[in-house]
Amino acid sequence: MRMVLDIFGQVIRTLWAHKLRSFLTMFGIAWGVFSLLLLVGLGEGFRSGNRRELETMGKDIMFVFPGRVPAVEGQQQGMKPYFITYQDFLDVRKEATLVRNVAPVLQRGDIRAVSEFTTSNGQVVGITPNFNQIRYLPMGEGRWLNDGDEEQRRNVAVLGFQMSRNLFSGHPALGSTILLNGVRFDVVGILSSVGKNENNSTNFRVYIPFSTMRLFFPLKSGDTPDDISFINCQPVTREQHEGAIEQVHRILGRNHGFDYHNKDAFEEFDTIQSEEMVGKIFDAMDLFLGGVGMVTLFLGAIGIINIMLVSVTERTREIGLRKALGATNRSILMQFFLEGAFITAISGGLGLAIAAGIMAALGTLPSPEGFDPPRLVPASAAIAIISLSLAGIIAGLYPARKASMLQPVEALRKE
Repeated sequence: MRMVLDIFGQVIRTLWAHKLRSFLTMFGIAWGVFSLLLLVGLGEGFRSGNRRELETMGKDIMFVFPGRVPAVEGQQQGMKPYFITYQDFLDVRKEATLVRNVAPVLQRGDIRAVSEFTTSNGQVVGITPNFNQIRYLPMGEGRWLNDGDEEQRRNVAVLGFQMSRNLFSGHPALGSTILLNGVRFDVVGILSSVGKNENNSTNFRVYIPFSTMRLFFPLKSGDTPDDISFINCQPVTREQHEGAIEQVHRILGRNHGFDYHNKDAFEEFDTIQSEEMVGKIFDAMDLFLGGVGMVTLFLGAIGIINIMLVSVTERTREIGLRKALGATNRSILMQFFLEGAFITAISGGLGLAIAAGIMAALGTLPSPEGFDPPRLVPASAAIAIISLSLAGIIAGLYPARKASMLQPVEALRKE
């Protein structure tokens, strides 16, 4: 314990004697740890925010939209458009064995919603009752649409969270009546807010039975009353989504008269593929940022080696005197090794504390949509600690060994 305290005092005196040099050296290590943890933490915040945004749509969803068939594969000239139809939905539900859930969607944004208090514009969406099994639609009040609503073409509606606020301005919406382009609908349910900042488009929608939507508000841009906006699908398992997509492609190609192998003919969005692609991007970014942090740590370690070598040179006579008085090579080695390790630990601790403090401060601020506050990633913290330990060993061992190998007579001759 006495030796440790002596070494601690010697380190403080050495650092204080060379304040600027010591600060710059310690800054290199602290900056390496700080940048590694903060940059990886920011990346993790963006990753988790993106994942959460995808989850607000639902889990493992495939969106199949109307597309255009090119006259020649790979070219954008002579494109022939086609619409998704209700028959496509029926065929996918019947024939696609790798699809466990499928729902047709008919939506329009040109329908005016009117309550007894005000009017509002938003998307009116016609869906089947199983739609909330595919998409994330948390109920706040009332109930969701049921099979009876669909079969009997009832004039009932479920309002998005923000739509209910816009139409009723603080008044009770559940059980009230609204007009959609003059057609009366009873409000049977209100959704909870979806998304972080209430700006999610789901919050501004009105959901009505699909059969009712087809009756009153068919797709204006379609060729036939059978046309719908798009289809939502879910594969049986996440691992089978490629096979499920191929089955859906085969059905659409057959129904609309084109080769389903022609990928240019399909307009779709797959949350599984999107999540995997984003994950790969962030994995590469984490690797790059980790590499930058490691290089910075390495440069900081070189700086510590430099200051320790200078310290050995400046204290050559002291080393010679101590060895002449009986100090062993081991004690000299331990002293300088602990000095290097101490400088490294203090620098790394400062970097870790500053990074954690800044991330905690950022966590108290409102973050933009699709971005979560940065957080300390255990894996990156472990990498920083391990790298810091290696840097401390490297930075302390070589100068310490050089100091311990000095001969007392030669050391005492140094001025």
